[in-house]
Amino acid sequence: MRVRSGRAAQVSRPGDTADTEKRGAASTPRAVAVEGPWLSMGKDGRLTVFTRVDGGLRRWTQVRPAGREWTGPDSFSAPPLSHLSVAQGVDGFVRLLGRRVSREGGAAAVVQATQFQTGRPVTEWKVVGNPHNGAGSAGRMGAPVVAVSGSGRVHAFVANAGGGVSMRREGANGAWEPWRDLQGSGAQEGMVASSLASGRIELFVPGTGSVLRWRQAEPDGAMDRCPDLQVAVRPGSAMGLETAPDRVTYYWADAGTGALVAHRPGSWVIPLGGGQVDGRVAALRTWLDGYDCTVLAHRGLDGRIMIAACGTENEGGGLWWSPTGEKAGGSPALACDAEGRVVLAVTGDDGALRIARQTDEAGLAMAPSVRV
Repeated sequence: MRVRSGRAAQVSRPGDTADTEKRGAASTPRAVAVEGPWLSMGKDGRLTVFTRVDGGLRRWTQVRPAGREWTGPDSFSAPPLSHLSVAQGVDGFVRLLGRRVSREGGAAAVVQATQFQTGRPVTEWKVVGNPHNGAGSAGRMGAPVVAVSGSGRVHAFVANAGGGVSMRREGANGAWEPWRDLQGSGAQEGMVASSLASGRIELFVPGTGSVLRWRQAEPDGAMDRCPDLQVAVRPGSAMGLETAPDRVTYYWADAGTGALVAHRPGSWVIPLGGGQVDGRVAALRTWLDGYDCTVLAHRGLDGRIMIAACGTENEGGGLWWSPTGEKAGGSPALACDAEGRVVLAVTGDDGALRIARQTDEAGLAMAPSVRV
């Protein structure tokens, strides 16, 4: 698989083409905390980018599907937020979930807002609450992560003061159900909630020397505990991608070395090369040259973004990594536009948004980025 990003590719491992029998590639929204831009496509085919800034949110919107022009940034006020998580349901609604803190950084609460339509205003922020009543325990609640089930019900997950995980979700009537303690211990920041095409939700939570996992046996069912993974994940680096029906591949940076790896529960951990990772990995499933492929991007320790592609679930065949030439202030984001082109979004240290698009050349060839 040829990979170029506005410059000649740099090979870290020999690549391989995708399995030609793979079919049905699709991108399912994942929910993660936002350290860089968050990128998605709305029902009208236009892309939207959100970032969190002091005092609120910034948003850029594509003028027309697959177009090169963008509007924004539009600014939206928000309560003081220490963290932000974003997810999109099959209805196209963009759900924003934040950890609100006091001006002095005191007791926290989960708050939520929604963008119902591309380019339209974001709703006012509403309080979802905190699993703890006492101010001391409430202040130790971790960063929330939002996921949306196939029926459109919003799920909020947080690491609680006891080191376990708590969940609150919307009921069938739209009202919030009570907080539920999912148990667990040693939960750290950087959990990943994956909304699968079947409508189920899976939860991946880095712990102390292991990963805690939960999954629904059926859409909107209970979150059942799964066996822990005995791996060490650098907090804040993990991403999940549905690479086959009801099967998620997780990508993360090793806690000890910072090296990027891939893993499907029940299989071996696969090293991916590409240097050390700083921040969260971006992952996208799409078609390249008629093959079902996975595109990965990450920020290196020097702040520069690296990108690679491989056959979906064929990471063991190797990846070709290419530097994009961009230096980013946060993690990158990936999505496909209305024409199926890969789009990479990054923000610089100055907060400016830069967009790089896939060209018409074979393989994964990315044009130089453009400041929006």
